[in-house]
Amino acid sequence: MINKNVEKIMNEQIVHELYSAYLYLAMSAYFESINLKGAAHWMRCQAQEEEIHAMLFYKHIVDRMGKVVLGKIDAPPASWKSPLEAFVEANKHEQKVTALINNIAKIAMQEADFASNTILQWFTNEQIEEEAQTDEIAQQLKLVGDNSSALLLLDQKLLTRIFTYPATLSAVVGGVAGGN
Repeated sequence: MINKNVEKIMNEQIVHELYSAYLYLAMSAYFESINLKGAAHWMRCQAQEEEIHAMLFYKHIVDRMGKVVLGKIDAPPASWKSPLEAFVEANKHEQKVTALINNIAKIAMQEADFASNTILQWFTNEQIEEEAQTDEIAQQLKLVGDNSSALLLLDQKLLTRIFTYPATLSAVVGGVAGGN
């Protein structure tokens, strides 16, 4: 059975993950509006990934005989001054999520909820990747500056991102989606 303090903070994290998906979907819409199809695609893939993260917490709570309680999801911003500003905000957002995950891990340790350690270790490692990816793109956009040709080349690169369920998680997410 899941520790009640861990259950509460994981329920809060579900909302944070769904907000992340909502934020990245808003960023995708922004990129569509300025005709950067690659960045829009990249952000849609990122939104899907965040939905999976929410479902992993959901399934963990359910599997440990806890109760999932969904909270309110705030509306994200609708536009940004530039592609660079959007990716800088995405990186800052991922840093915030990292802090939230670290806090959950700290509480789980304090509560001796060792069963939550595996999923939290996965999320800790995932956040390293999330921060690195958004920072890399932000740094590339800084290098691009006002060079529209370079921006279009970077946009084409972002279009190549392929969203797939991580192999180790497809059964978990599929089980949630399939009602198992």
